[in-house]
Parts: sequence; C-alpha cells; structure tokens
Amino acid sequence: MIKLAGSLQTGNSDWLFKQVELELYSGGWTCLLGPSGVGKTTILRLLAGLETHGTFKGELKTQTCSYMAQQDLLLPWLNVIGNVTLGAKLRGEKIDQERAKALIEQVGLSEHATKFPRQLSGGMRQRVSLARTLMEDQDLVLLDEPFSALDAKKRADMQELAHELLSGKTVMLVTHDPAEAARLGDKNEIMDATGIQQMPAKKKKTILAPEAAETLKLQSNLLVALRKEAA
Repeated sequence: MIKLAGSLQTGNSDWLFKQVELELYSGGWTCLLGPSGVGKTTILRLLAGLETHGTFKGELKTQTCSYMAQQDLLLPWLNVIGNVTLGAKLRGEKIDQERAKALIEQVGLSEHATKFPRQLSGGMRQRVSLARTLMEDQDLVLLDEPFSALDAKKRADMQELAHELLSGKTVMLVTHDPAEAARLGDKNEIMDATGIQQMPAKKKKTILAPEAAETLKLQSNLLVALRKEAA
C-alpha cells in the first residue's frame, strides 16, 4: 500500500496543505489534478523520498520508485542513449543496451539516439525523460505532467505506450488535463486547499479511446469539478 496522510508547513509557517489523505490505486493509475501551487508536485516528491520546501507531519508509506519530474532533467553532456541508461550507470549495473534502444524506438527517437539534449526540441526531450523513467522498471512510478510538452497526436501515443509498458505497476500521474485523467485514471483525485476529493474514474483497467463516450463523460465531470474548485 502506497499512502500519504498529513500536512505540510512551509518555512514561513504557512500551510501548503492540511489534512491531505491519499492512497494510490495498487497495480493501476491514480491521477491527481488541481490548481497550480496547491501541492501536487510536493506530494510526488514526498512519495519519492525527495526534499521538499517545508515540514511534513503525518503518515507516509512508500517504496523505491522511478520519478519523472516536470523538467526533463537531462544531462547536457550525455546523448539520448546515455540519458536513458543513466540510472544503471550511476548504480554501477550492467546496462541493457538492447532494451534502451527498444525504448528509444518506441518513443519515436531512434534517428536521434546519438544527439545531445541541446539538439532536441522540448517535446523530444520529454520523450527521452519518459524513456529513462520506463527504463528503470520499478513497481512504483511517479509522473509529473509527463506529456505536457507533446502535441496532441504524440501525447495520445505516449499515453498509450506508457499505459502498456506500465501494466501492473502502481502509477501516480499529476496532470492538469482532465482528458488525460479520464483516459488513464483507475482512480481520479482533485486536490485543493482543503484536501483531496475522489472523483469518478473509468470502470475497467484499460486505457480509454479519446473519442469514447465514457472518456468524454469523465472529462466533462472532472472539468466541471476543477472549475468549481477554482471559483
């Protein structure tokens, strides 16, 4: 069980969030939506065991994970292959070059495998970061707006690829896109200053087609709820 329950107070004694309770959907996707600045990324960082700007008080149950931040965080002196295989290199493990090449192909970057980050567009860099995250093959995967820099087609393609390759994993996705949460979420949550509210999610553990009636209904419900929270 991956769970977080508690509050976080910033250095100037202000509360970033109070009485937040979140339990991830085991073996599936939990999508967390909400306005900017409410603490969604901070929750991801807490689950990842990373430093946050504040003091958390409460209960935290997590495990080793792979984490994809909003920024691609690519190392500029490594090419695409080097960045995708960075984790294994840092741990001193044997690098599975064939798997890395397969992932790079799956994210559509085979022709750019030897290029450096400065030679790539923002969307291409984000796909490298996604491939690096998938390369880690952890049971817990934390994704912070992983498809935000992609055009509509690539976004849909990468959503489907991630859902396929992360089958059976426990995934938490922070997103501002109700359509994305509608397609992917086995559990959908909206966070605001008062806490986290659970919302309807898809009925089966499969990714929904963008045009499916269920997708559009869930998207609409999430958008209405988000607009109410922002009012």
